[in-house]
Amino acid sequence: MDVSTLFDVKDKVVLVTGGAKGIGRMISEGFVANGARVYISSRDAKACDQACEELNALGKGKAYAIPANFYREEDCKRLAEELGKREDKLHILVNNSGSNWGAPYDQYPDSAWTRVLTLNLHRVFTLTQLLTPLLEKGASPSSPSRIINIGSVDGLRVPALETFAYSASKAGLHHLSRVLANHLGRRNITSNTLACGPFESKMMAATLKKYKSHIEGNIPLGRIGTPEDVAGACLFLASRAGAYVNGATIALDGGSLVSAKL
Repeated sequence: MDVSTLFDVKDKVVLVTGGAKGIGRMISEGFVANGARVYISSRDAKACDQACEELNALGKGKAYAIPANFYREEDCKRLAEELGKREDKLHILVNNSGSNWGAPYDQYPDSAWTRVLTLNLHRVFTLTQLLTPLLEKGASPSSPSRIINIGSVDGLRVPALETFAYSASKAGLHHLSRVLANHLGRRNITSNTLACGPFESKMMAATLKKYKSHIEGNIPLGRIGTPEDVAGACLFLASRAGAYVNGATIALDGGSLVSAKL
């Protein structure tokens, strides 16, 4: 029982949605750097190819691109079919793709709800359902397959910004993850959520540019998240070390949720 075996993901087959940029890119790198075969998917085919080229230069594992637009159900089906042609099993599914929409309450558009909930919640279920047969093939009672859903602390608290659909979608994702943990655990598949705080990403870029010092001041650890933070949490959940964790929502936020304010 040592680190080399407890956290080993070598030769595991991994799919990371939105794995070419931001938090997804950080997660993809963590798996590739530790010997996994990682499939990266997003609607930006060029970004997927570039990410794979950069990750493959690291050695150890391998990265492959299967672009897909998750707003479209047919693309989800095509991705599942393509992955099934390349691999006979899937060990780890990271549902990371997401979108946000901010607007004042009185101007918040109805279309924002459709767009954000479709990608952040509905398609997580769609893709997980489609890939369940591959996850079952990669699972055993002693080594379950893993679903890691990338949620948000804004699904656990009332957000400071007016991102109504986003926070609601992430709260829904956290609960969907627990429901899946109960249902799929019986098929030797675990489902857990990382409720992420602030990390450097395209989605957070404008907010961090304007409010970074204020945000860091409200985090007990005094900083935003790093690639090692989110990759390390995923490696834990994906390896033998996290094999008995099922239905958990882990706040990956430096303690912002427990920060006391006067």
